[in-house]
Amino acid sequence: MNIVNEYLITFGWAITGAISMAVALPFTLRIFSKLTPIQEWEEVKKGNLGVSIIMATVIIATAIVVAFAIS
Repeated sequence: MNIVNEYLITFGWAITGAISMAVALPFTLRIFSKLTPIQEWEEVKKGNLGVSIIMATVIIATAIVVAFAIS
């Protein structure tokens, strides 16, 4: 019965992380877009690899911050 309890706790934290990321990511990307002089999503659609890497880095950094805030 102990293993079931551990699975439920892990599942609960996974749901908490998913909800936190779903709330934090749009705000982070909106703030980042307002701080930069270019239209990031248009550049990503054009295939600009540099902007794509920067956007991926912002998303990963947000995920790291959310993960540390939860734990």
